Amino acid sequence: MALVLVTGSTDGIGRETARELVRRGATVVVHGRRSDKANNVVAELETIAGAKMPAALVGDLSSLADVRRMAKDLLDRGDRIEVLLNNAGVYMKEATKTRDGFETTFAVNHLAPFLLTHLLLPRLRESSVPRIVNVSSMAHSRGQIDLANLGTVKGFEPYAAYAASKLANVLFTVELARRLGPQAAVNALHPGVVSTKLLTEGFGMRGGESLAEGAATSVRLALAPELAEVTGRYFSHGKEAAAAPIMRDRELARRFYEKSCELADVTPLPPRE
Repeated sequence: MALVLVTGSTDGIGRETARELVRRGATVVVHGRRSDKANNVVAELETIAGAKMPAALVGDLSSLADVRRMAKDLLDRGDRIEVLLNNAGVYMKEATKTRDGFETTFAVNHLAPFLLTHLLLPRLRESSVPRIVNVSSMAHSRGQIDLANLGTVKGFEPYAAYAASKLANVLFTVELARRLGPQAAVNALHPGVVSTKLLTEGFGMRGGESLAEGAATSVRLALAPELAEVTGRYFSHGKEAAAAPIMRDRELARRFYEKSCELADVTPLPPRE
């Protein structure tokens, strides 16, 4: 069964996603910032599966150096990675910069998964049907991308920064899908409104959906056979949904992708068509 890397899988929706993937027979690589929490989840998954799980990946997604180290660690293991599930995310109430000089929301929610995806692509492409799943949010529809100030703290406002990072996930999804073509299934999703730490501490509210409901769309995109050739789409509540009209702005997606490559110091994939 599939080997799935789930970022941010020590809490909330990510943890429940990892559990459900294992219940369905997948092997999961747990990722977290703290080794104790990550190892606890690995042990939990092993109990569910009745089988050994891979060692956890531990690293801080606000550091591009840590992202590179984690990718190298995983690649050095030699395992075939079939699904990358970019789930981790933050909601910052104040403007802070990472050690790389980027605004933290942008760095963790966009640049980290952007870089990790590119670093793992060679291994992902060894699978017959690799999948890349990006957890976005319905908040993307209120996001705006300022290419001239990408990743800076200029004019920081918490919700605007979060919404922009979720729009970034969607734009990255459609452009990556376009550049990879039929070689991979690349999709984004809204997980629902769930009472995770991000929602309760960031937004100061509670959601009406369960962790299981929040994980369901990620699990379906990761494993469902009927979605193996579906790419460049946006899903919500297990079904394809309409994303914001800006998702169809191909020129913005192209420019945003190329600028992100510059910031993350990766070579752009060649355009298709």
